[in-house]
Order: sequence, then C-alpha cells, then structure tokens
Amino acid sequence: MLRLLVVALVALVLLLAAAWLWLRGPDIPYAALEARYGGPGSEYVEVPGGLTLHYRADGDPSRPVVVLLHGFGDAFTSWDGWVPVLAAKWRVLSLDLPGHGLTRAPEGYRASAEGHVEAVERFATALGLTRFALAGNSMGGGVAWQYALAHPAQLSALVLVDAAGWPSPPPKELPLAFRILQYRAGRWLLAHIDNRPLIEEGLRRDVVDPAVITPALVDRWAAFQRAPGHREILMSTALGSFATASEERLRAIGVPTLVLHGESDPLIPVASGRRFATAIPGARLVTYPGVGHLPQIEIPARSAADVAAFLDGLGAPP
Repeated sequence: MLRLLVVALVALVLLLAAAWLWLRGPDIPYAALEARYGGPGSEYVEVPGGLTLHYRADGDPSRPVVVLLHGFGDAFTSWDGWVPVLAAKWRVLSLDLPGHGLTRAPEGYRASAEGHVEAVERFATALGLTRFALAGNSMGGGVAWQYALAHPAQLSALVLVDAAGWPSPPPKELPLAFRILQYRAGRWLLAHIDNRPLIEEGLRRDVVDPAVITPALVDRWAAFQRAPGHREILMSTALGSFATASEERLRAIGVPTLVLHGESDPLIPVASGRRFATAIPGARLVTYPGVGHLPQIEIPARSAADVAAFLDGLGAPP
C-alpha cells in the first residue's frame, strides 16, 4: 500500500510538472514585440515615474489631436479600424497604457484608474498637448471620463465606448480569466502562464460575431501580455478604481461628449452607456444593435464614422 501511495504521488508530481511546462509562458522580449508589431508611426516618450510610453501617431501633425485609450489587456492595435477614418482630418495618437502593448513600466508598478489618468496627463505634457479629444473603450473609457474630471481644460471632446465606470454586480457569465482574477493564487497563475486560451475565450464572449476574433488578433493580445512585467501589472490592477461613477461626479463634465455602446455587450450592459449619456450634461448617445463590447473591432467603419461626424460637428478646437 505504501509503495502504491509513493507511486501515485510521484505520478501526480510528474503530471503537475508536465502541465506546468505546457502552460508556462515566458516573457517575450520588447525587441521581439517591437519588431513584430511596432511598424510605422510607433513612437516612445519617457515621462516621470520611470515610464516609457509607446504610442502610434497617424495623420497630419498640424491637425487637431485625438488620443485613443484601449481597454484592459488590449493595446494600441485595438484602433486599427478607426485610424484610416479619423486620420483623414485628425492627428490620431493611439496610446499604450502602463502594463499594455509596447509601453514599459518599472518593476513593481501597480496600475489603477488614478495612475492611468496621471500617465495620460504626463503623456500630454511631454508632447505639449494643450487641447485634444480623448476617446476610450472599456477600461480606457473609465480612464477617459476620470481624466475629463481631473483635467477639464485639456479636452476639446470626450468619447466613451462601452466605458467602465458604474458599480454593478458582475455579469452572470463572467469570462474565466476574470473569475480567476478574483483569487490571489489565480492572479499568480495568470502572471506566469501563456493566457492565450483564456484570452480567446474572453474575447469571443465579448462580441456577438466571434468571427471578428481572428487567430492573429488573439495572438497579438497574448503576445503583448507576455511583455516583461505586463502580466504582473495586469494581475495587480485595482479594477475597483474604475467603477466610481455617480450622477453627482459626472455632472461636473462640461466637455462635449459622445457615448457609444453595443446593445449586446455582455460585460458592461448598454444600460451603463445610457446612464453616462443621462448623467453627463449634453452628452449624445449612439447604441448599436447586435454589437457587443468592442465596437471599434466589431463595426470599425460605422463606429469610426460616428466619431468622425461628432468631432467634425464640433469644429477645430480653439
């Protein structure tokens, strides 16, 4: 019996070791990621706090500026479908927030809404942006409206795309990755393995037509999350800091605002978008039937055209 127990324990250890070797995902060096995904327009700027912020610049530098902020786990490439439309009349800066894309953050960096707002402000200061439009999806939308409250004089317009902000119970079918994030051991595991299967599962849940979630898109998401230090930052992000919206706070936003929201968003329900549009004075609301959490990926031409029409209607920023 003792021998059988020892054999069983050895087999279990070997099985766990094999599983770990199969699941583990070592970091991908920045140089490799830059060579694969950087491309024309990639720029870097060093800002206080040890951050090297990456952004892609498109359009005529003399044009008015719009800054685009991606969601949690995403990157500047989220806006690929918007850039050709907006860059015709605007200078488009697609920014990677700390812990995402090609942006580099110091060891031990902890992400939060306040930290991301500060990173955007340091980015704007470094580039000498005194007046610009700001758009964000999901977590990036949560950063955008909090930036509008913290730095109202900086903005000419605000665009919220399925934005985070309202405290609410989690959806009934929360993606597996977000369920694992609720536990310390789970966060440790996600910080050390190749999360591609979880990323694909989550993205396919986020949209109505899973065909838009191509293997290349999933590969890109997974690769960026394996940049040195990124998984640790993602696992340490204070997600609750993005859910602090209230009617009282949002009434203070005086910048022209457009709210876009997919009516079939399973992660942030369309009711959230309607609440933003009601709470922010003068905000315009556009909802998309049959669209989920990522309008910029699911219906890029249509959602970009709505943003372009909104910005064009405002005229050039003073």
